[in-house]
Amino acid sequence: MSSPASSPASSPAPAPARRVGVQIDGITKSFGDATALHEAWLKIADGEFMTLLGPSGCGKTTLLNLIAGFLEADGGEIFVGGRLMTETPPYEREIGVVFQNYALFPHMSVAKNVGYGLRMRGVPKREIAARVAQALALVKLSDFGDRKPRQLSGGQQQRVALARALVIRPKVLLLDEPFSALDKNLRGAMQVELKEIQRQLGVTTIFVTHDQSEALSMSDRIAVMSQGRIRQVGTPDEIYRRPADPFVASFVGDVNVLPGRLERRIGEVASVIVADGRMQVAAQTLEGVAPGAAVDLFVRPDAVRIAEGDGLITGTVATHVYQGSHVDVLVDVPAARGGRVTVRVPGHDATTRWPAGVRVGLDMAAGDAVAFASDAP
Repeated sequence: MSSPASSPASSPAPAPARRVGVQIDGITKSFGDATALHEAWLKIADGEFMTLLGPSGCGKTTLLNLIAGFLEADGGEIFVGGRLMTETPPYEREIGVVFQNYALFPHMSVAKNVGYGLRMRGVPKREIAARVAQALALVKLSDFGDRKPRQLSGGQQQRVALARALVIRPKVLLLDEPFSALDKNLRGAMQVELKEIQRQLGVTTIFVTHDQSEALSMSDRIAVMSQGRIRQVGTPDEIYRRPADPFVASFVGDVNVLPGRLERRIGEVASVIVADGRMQVAAQTLEGVAPGAAVDLFVRPDAVRIAEGDGLITGTVATHVYQGSHVDVLVDVPAARGGRVTVRVPGHDATTRWPAGVRVGLDMAAGDAVAFASDAP
């Protein structure tokens, strides 16, 4: 007889699947002849922090406004908590929104700004006072309720806008580039605070930004967008290390691009000829590419190493960019796209070890690069 420890009945049960908080099914939107959104499909788990990342004009704010109900979709459906919301007016969607410019009422006190949504919903005064106090405590502004927005700093105004969005206890929190008006140090502090509040409340959050580092540091998952399309959805690590296409590889983080040719594909591995040697890369992104075809290798600066000898490619050190914890060594490599490769070297001695003008070899380990079919002429 088997012991209880080895009995199938005693095996740990699999973790339950997370409920879907927001579901986007084939949403489309056009403005005149311009298509802003091409059939967007996206599922966001309950309590997840999802970031819509992309350049200006890619459709991320349009998608946010469609979820909020500020725009009407041309096609497709939107669900929040399993409930169809496509034709539901904004005030019935139980969604909190923080705008880029905060949109605070200048004539109202902080407390009245925060409680505005509750008053519009007919919440009793005593409950409004209690919930406003809770919201201000959450954003560390308990002593600022009687002040006017003009008496606050940019960071404090941002917190008031966040408290106003959270006080209604939304099912979903939408944030449209809320840190764009803040300086770098304050932006970093607010990113940490927002993520801590989001985790504490467990509210499903959709965050819009064009800042790659902001997206990578804050998100549970990222949806990278370009020209009205969602190009890839994944964790920050997946987006950074396993980009789905050249746009994602070049938009998210710094990258070097090396031209090469596909030698062969064997199972899940492909061999690519590049400069003075060959590299092994994942074959998944080269599906349908014929041997001998031109490909581009995308390699992060931290994946390139200065070799003892000639290396896979060779070049001449052009200059250095000191970044505190690391030094970016810029190497002129005629074979590279743009004629230059960036090598990210930890520590501080790169400038003396490899001074400008010295000839160096550069290496990358198998799997450090991702390859795509080249679109270069």
